[in-house]
Amino acid sequence: MNEFFDYWQLLLIPLFFGLGWVAARVDMRQVVHESSALPRSYFQGLNFLLNEQPDKAIDSFLEVARVDSQTVELHFALGNLFRRRGETDRAIRMHQNLIDRPDLDEGVRLHALSELGQDFLKAGLLDRAEEIFARLRGTAFDEDAKRNLLEIYQVEKEWQKAIDIAGEIAEGISQQQIAEFHCELAANEIMRSRPDAARGYLDAAMQQNRKCVRASLLLGDLLLQEGQAEAAIEAWQRIEQQDPAYLALVAQRLLETYRRLDRRDEGIALLRGYLERYTSLDLLDVVYQLVLESEGNEAAYRLVQGELRRNPTLLGLEKLMSARLPLVAPEVQPDVELAKTIIQGYTKRLSRYRCDNCGFKARQFYWRCPACGGWETYPPRRSEEFDQSL
Repeated sequence: MNEFFDYWQLLLIPLFFGLGWVAARVDMRQVVHESSALPRSYFQGLNFLLNEQPDKAIDSFLEVARVDSQTVELHFALGNLFRRRGETDRAIRMHQNLIDRPDLDEGVRLHALSELGQDFLKAGLLDRAEEIFARLRGTAFDEDAKRNLLEIYQVEKEWQKAIDIAGEIAEGISQQQIAEFHCELAANEIMRSRPDAARGYLDAAMQQNRKCVRASLLLGDLLLQEGQAEAAIEAWQRIEQQDPAYLALVAQRLLETYRRLDRRDEGIALLRGYLERYTSLDLLDVVYQLVLESEGNEAAYRLVQGELRRNPTLLGLEKLMSARLPLVAPEVQPDVELAKTIIQGYTKRLSRYRCDNCGFKARQFYWRCPACGGWETYPPRRSEEFDQSL
């Protein structure tokens, strides 16, 4: 009985082989038929791509698109390629040609319209991009349209519109980001001396994000503008509970306010305590100035020397040379000055803030990265503090 089944299994092998051969022949005929229907320019374009000649490949694919009006996906691919290469004029023409076809499917037309809006956005034609994305609201491209509108409103600094549209986006918009929009509005109101409106926006920012450092910073500025120096200091001190790394941004404000109140010793004690708990070169600069004014060169030098031992950096060494210079003998001063100048040549390149998201470096602190558009992506420390230690 077992031998009978073995024979049948042997007979099935050539049968399956024959069926596979027939199926392959059918598939090959289909492939040959479809290949013969493609224009010669299509294969020329593929050949140029394989030979790393992208410009000639694009020309060939454009010829295909002109010959065959059904090559919709090729139009999209070429339009996206032009946009990525920065050739926005060609991308706009490619997508506009699709939209102008009278026989185009409505879903494809909406897709082309969305791509055209992105072309305008990349080209900096924000008003035209905004018009297109507004037309796409309520369609299958509604979510993408809202995200693109949000980007446009941020670039145009239309913060209230940004807040409104952000509330409609399903995912990917953080409360931290919306809080920043409210802070932008508050900062504008503070500049225009409208305290009530500014306070309303700051309250909204804190409701979105209880740890919004910028809201506390701006609230302190507003209170100081109103003559409430004590309340301003309290607002800035709350930053320690929100994120102590940002204390460096308010150190100079605290220094000037304590001076105004004629309470320099209290200010020194507060800022020295911050410096002991949270190492920062910017904090060191402020405390150094305070100690220099109140206790003299020797005390200021010892302060910087101790910080340099605790946190060895080139920027700290430059500060040490500055503190040391008044203390050395006149004949040694030229050598110290030379060492300071050499160190400064290096620290000028290092003393920058760096975006954690894209790596863009800037000499000033930004709440929103000017390169990638990320919010609160700049740590409030200059890059040399954690990149280049001695």
